[in-house]
Amino acid sequence: MPAFMQRIWGYVVAAAAAVAAVVLVYLRGRSAGRADERQERNDRINEQAAKARQEVRNVEDEVARMDDDSVSDRLKSDWVRRPGQGRD
Repeated sequence: MPAFMQRIWGYVVAAAAAVAAVVLVYLRGRSAGRADERQERNDRINEQAAKARQEVRNVEDEVARMDDDSVSDRLKSDWVRRPGQGRD
């Protein structure tokens, strides 16, 4: 009987080691996936920030080329509500 128990004990240890290996691989894969997602998100944020900075430069350049009256007219037409507009 002890030889039979020893053989079963060997299978139990092997099965436990296999389960531990599967769990370890799963957790490592999850961690790698999370890191990849974080990197992709940071890349998207940086790209969006670069586009915003470029838009700011474009607006600053456009305004620098305009005279004061043109800037004033542009602001009035694009940014300020006209009389009668707004909430009712």
